[in-house]
Amino acid sequence: MSNSLAPKLIAEFIGTFAFVFIGAGAAAVVGDGAGLSGISAVAFAHGLAIMVFAFAYGSISGGHMNPAVTVGVLAAGAMRVEEAVGYIVSQLVGGVVGALLLWVVLGGAGTGLGMPQLANGLVLGATTVTITPAAGFVIEALLAFFLVTTVLSTAVAGRAGNLAPLAIGMTVTLNIIMGGALTGAPFNPARALGPMVATDNFTNAWLYMMAPLVGAVIAAFVHLGLTRLVREQSTVAGALATPAE
Repeated sequence: MSNSLAPKLIAEFIGTFAFVFIGAGAAAVVGDGAGLSGISAVAFAHGLAIMVFAFAYGSISGGHMNPAVTVGVLAAGAMRVEEAVGYIVSQLVGGVVGALLLWVVLGGAGTGLGMPQLANGLVLGATTVTITPAAGFVIEALLAFFLVTTVLSTAVAGRAGNLAPLAIGMTVTLNIIMGGALTGAPFNPARALGPMVATDNFTNAWLYMMAPLVGAVIAAFVHLGLTRLVREQSTVAGALATPAE
């Protein structure tokens, strides 16, 4: 491991550990059936955790704390493959360790430890909703798409300056307010895997591990396409503005 990579991996481990411990911990404490106020509390716990640690470690590692974000940044050509692999391993380990510590301090898996699950018979207005694995895949991929788009457009592109962590944290919050009751809204393989390992429950693991990666890659392609389009338009505008000789 190079000396330059080591602090990045440590930062990603600590950030993801804290994110899972706080986010999944809030979900475990609030519990099921808490309504919008409970979902909002869980959403802000996740969003604030991401924001704080992105501010803390953004200058060191970029503050990904999510394998989907790392895959998106890699697909956008903003990091090396070997670096991305190290990030993902650190994030997954951090997520598992965070969930296992929750298992210890909460006295076992009885609270669910923030385990994500698809809604079954969720009452919404005058109807009930059951989220199928296919629908859950779409939701998780879309939520990851929104997050990775924000990361690429702010932190990576540098358009938001020092406020990028705020935009990223708010995106996480808004995503969970919308999707929390439907899929648990981890849109983060490390956030999903940690409670799965701690509870020994891998229901729909393929969905929670793969859907965010699909959304991240799509976000990277869209980002690259938009960047190319803006560059071409700027070139054309500059050429039109140049007076003919």
